[in-house]
Amino acid sequence: MLQSLTIENYALIDKLHIGFSDGLSIITGETGAGKSILLGALSLILGQRADSLAVQDAARNCIVEGEFTIDGYGLEALFLEKDIDYAPVVTIRRLIMQGGKSRAFVNDVPVTLNVLKELGDRLIDIHSQHQNLLLGSSAFQLDVLDAQAGHAAALQRYRRAFADYKTACTALKTLQDKADRSRADYDYLQFQYGELQAAQLKSGEQQALDEELQQLSHAGEIKTALWHSLALLQDDERAAIAALRDVAQGLQKIEPVWPAASTLAERVGSCRLELSDIAAEIGAAGERIESDPVRQQWVEDRLNTLYSLQHKHRVSDVEALIALKESIGERLHTIDSFDRNLEELQARCSVCLQQVEELAAGLSDGRRRTAPAIMPYVTGMLRTLGMPHAVFTITITPAEQYGATGRDTVQFLFSANREIPPQEISRVASGGEMSRLMLCLKSLLVKGAGLPTIVFDEIDTGVSGEIADKMGSIIYDLSKTMQVINITHLPQIAGKGDRHYVVYKELTTDGHPATRIKLLTRDERIMEIAKMLSGQNITPAAIANAKELLMVNG
Repeated sequence: MLQSLTIENYALIDKLHIGFSDGLSIITGETGAGKSILLGALSLILGQRADSLAVQDAARNCIVEGEFTIDGYGLEALFLEKDIDYAPVVTIRRLIMQGGKSRAFVNDVPVTLNVLKELGDRLIDIHSQHQNLLLGSSAFQLDVLDAQAGHAAALQRYRRAFADYKTACTALKTLQDKADRSRADYDYLQFQYGELQAAQLKSGEQQALDEELQQLSHAGEIKTALWHSLALLQDDERAAIAALRDVAQGLQKIEPVWPAASTLAERVGSCRLELSDIAAEIGAAGERIESDPVRQQWVEDRLNTLYSLQHKHRVSDVEALIALKESIGERLHTIDSFDRNLEELQARCSVCLQQVEELAAGLSDGRRRTAPAIMPYVTGMLRTLGMPHAVFTITITPAEQYGATGRDTVQFLFSANREIPPQEISRVASGGEMSRLMLCLKSLLVKGAGLPTIVFDEIDTGVSGEIADKMGSIIYDLSKTMQVINITHLPQIAGKGDRHYVVYKELTTDGHPATRIKLLTRDERIMEIAKMLSGQNITPAAIANAKELLMVNG
């Protein structure tokens, strides 16, 4: 139950504190006085998004704080789950800072907006004026039916199963599309792989073949140069090796008289040995190198094959061709494995669909069992509210496919006239009929939800007179089992309250308008209700009528 609400620096409110009690609290006030501002502030501590434009003074923080008694509403598990110390009285505070950033606290423990909203959904139901329009929404109608059927846990299980099913179906379609595209290229990829495989590619082969082709193409030139070099080293009369031998012998002759000649002779001998080795290698090379037109033609053909493959696949060397062959091989392996993967995903989809079907069938059964209990309840209340021929029915038909809430299409049908069969609410219900329908459904829902508090924001729109009085009686009956805060413009309903607050504007010392709220005494209530009956010019008859309303309801 909401015990108090404190608001600072929000919209037209500089600072405001309101204490609430159990039972029925009535809030009235002229249009524009700030009743909706109170609801906006209350919504902030229930997890709604903050709007920095609602801050009155940008130089100060906006603070909204609510104190709630929560003992007996089974919230201990939620507090434990969110790692917040449980207490019978809880304080929720929302701080909006400069720039629009905000922070939220539950019993001084920082929490996220999601936690705040989850807790707020268990504390208060706020019915704002625009929600009457939701009556024509199939989603809202389904929510009403599910709430009355107690489907919260079942819906959660179904949504998880449905999400798994959609994920599996998406994965299956993605793989199927990929498989279809890949299979269209399979023959071409297989041809490419076979062509590269047949080429028997070897790393480093191209460079070796280029060098061999150069040798084969210039075999005669190379052989001539080698024999000429060999002749200069050892075969000619003035060969280098023979000359070095003579040099060494000459140095050895003068060694007795010039010892340094020994070292020089050794160095010359080393050079002679090195040249002898070089001559031997040149001779062996000259013997090996031969013109071989057959081999040369093979090398040229092999290089042409390699260069042709490189040009075809737009790569620069054999290593790139080898990498391409391996990549194509992996793609072919992936395509070959598509069938197995597709079978696995199809099996997964079937399992998920079976679970979705079973859970959806459970939801449908619960809805079909619940609908017959709702229809006479709402119809009976509508007749109590001045519609003696009202009929309210619920139809449940299978949808074409499964959705996020199952496979049911739920529709509320209504008629206020005996001659007109029930039709879609949005087509036949007037504003006042919408209000009465919504009150009937809200009274049904909140009784089953076990909420501490409900706030009605002019749920009585479009009604007056005796019907307003009957709506007030229903609202008052609700307040016997839960806290009800009702914003109204009807004196018949205002008179039903256990206490009465009025919201008004006044100018501050600096000339700015400010929203105020006041808990009225009995005499003040009489005058406020009289003003609601007759306007600013309060008549004695209006005062008498106001006293009568309070006396009857008191």
